Amino acid sequence: MMTEHPANGLDDVVHQRVRLGIMAIAHQARQVEFGFLRTTLQLTAGNLGQHLTVLEKAELIQIEKGYEGKRPRTWVTLTAAGQAALRNEITQLKQLIQQVEQAEGPPAAD
Repeated sequence: MMTEHPANGLDDVVHQRVRLGIMAIAHQARQVEFGFLRTTLQLTAGNLGQHLTVLEKAELIQIEKGYEGKRPRTWVTLTAAGQAALRNEITQLKQLIQQVEQAEGPPAAD
């Protein structure tokens, strides 16, 4: 018997497409630069900034500003809470996928 559907375990802050992308990219790299995120996720600077603010307020990422030579840079790092939230999101998505695949059954013969 199923007690709770995996979709109920998805985190609205993390699950949003852009924020999930930010967290996945930040997970792969120790630290990721703002411009790389903007280009990779095809966002405007303002849009990316808004999503980073949401993640930072939720304490899922840490933002560090500094300089590379004379150029200002912004780096994004996942916090321990961010790592845990991303792992939980992936677990819930895997369970959701498994349920959908089990419900489909074998492919129909043509």
